[in-house]
Amino acid sequence: MLSLTRTDSHNPDFRALVALLDHDLAMRDGADHGFYAQFNKVDAIRHVVVAYQDGEAVGCGAFKEYSPTEAEVKRMYVPAARRGQGIAGLVLAELERWAAAEGYAACVLETGRKQPEAIRLYEKSGYAHIPNYGQYAGVENSVCLRKEVAG
Repeated sequence: MLSLTRTDSHNPDFRALVALLDHDLAMRDGADHGFYAQFNKVDAIRHVVVAYQDGEAVGCGAFKEYSPTEAEVKRMYVPAARRGQGIAGLVLAELERWAAAEGYAACVLETGRKQPEAIRLYEKSGYAHIPNYGQYAGVENSVCLRKEVAG
């Protein structure tokens, strides 16, 4: 059975999954990885969701404030062996519910063109492509998306 736990970035299971995510992204992004890594620090994220299956951490995601009305989804990851089971979609939906409960009207996020499975997940979950924002403006490998989450 899958369970979702709301926690923060001090959670050791979250940190272990993020280490796997960073390794995966370094392989995909190659020389561009250093640019993205600077925006993905996890020292003080207050809103983290970890998915557990039979006591094992099998997925994670987080959000932080991007603007007073928008939360930015960060650090979404499910290990390759666990993909295709709907875990990422459940983590994302929980992050959206939490963001809405915290008063955010929308979620925004950035992912890379070299992560087509992530892009498919976000599109399937109702995210729309938007112009690249903030530090991602003008970055060819970045894809930015947004979804309204407030009821």
